[in-house]
Amino acid sequence: MDRRSKLPKAPETKERPQVQSDVTPKARELWDGAIKASDTSEDDNVINILDAIGYDWWTDSGTTAKRINAALKYIGRDSDVIVNINSPGGDVFEGLAIYNLLREHKGKVTVRILGIAASAASFIAMAADDLQIARAGFLMIHNSWTIAAGDRNNLRDVADFLEQIDGTIADVYHVRSGIDAGELAARMDTETWISGKTAVETGMADGFLDSDIVTKDEDTKNTSNAVRKIDKLMAMQGIPRSERRELIAEIKQGTQDAAQLGMHDATEIPQDLINDLRAVAAKFEQLNA
Repeated sequence: MDRRSKLPKAPETKERPQVQSDVTPKARELWDGAIKASDTSEDDNVINILDAIGYDWWTDSGTTAKRINAALKYIGRDSDVIVNINSPGGDVFEGLAIYNLLREHKGKVTVRILGIAASAASFIAMAADDLQIARAGFLMIHNSWTIAAGDRNNLRDVADFLEQIDGTIADVYHVRSGIDAGELAARMDTETWISGKTAVETGMADGFLDSDIVTKDEDTKNTSNAVRKIDKLMAMQGIPRSERRELIAEIKQGTQDAAQLGMHDATEIPQDLINDLRAVAAKFEQLNA
């Protein structure tokens, strides 16, 4: 706890209505959701962060501060805890809240990066007494990645707000590693992927994980990427979120129905699902006409 007590407390911020924080496309592409821990993953003192940070309505999952707080209460505020991380990042505001919860935990916090700890997951990992990373693992640091809306005054205000958050996050990396804060800020400006070897050499991690701790669940598949891409395309075309969700809910239901019927081949996609996709295409054509 002595080491963590030196880390700066993250500002208690709330997401603004005109700001949406999300996983970057590159992080989502490189993240392998099948990676998990092979040992103690079901122990009472283990918390798994193996998905996006923040609630993910696509999959009705995601790691939230509310969930982490409940887990820490169950484990006990004075008990040691192991936090397994393999996450593409996500909501910076949820990430800051989770970081604060781990930073203030009274027991020893051991963080194990099994695959990647990108974006918000990377500064959550900093709230550790002992930070271990897989040799094939990565940290990814960058400036707060958001989608914002509003006029020029709104956007200037959002930029100033995010600059303060980025400064705090850079300071967290600095205190944890000893790397110059200005150098870290420059790395965040360009989005930097840090290998396990480099993380240990530079002090961002304390050591390597044993190779047999990490395994892959071959039955785990990230099936939501295609649908996410459709949603982003529709958002770029100005289709309201409520209408996008309604269309995609129909697509998801069609996919679930196909799975229940054992339809795994592309040629067996139900006609209703094909019609939904055609409806999406038609929306694009109308907006671009």
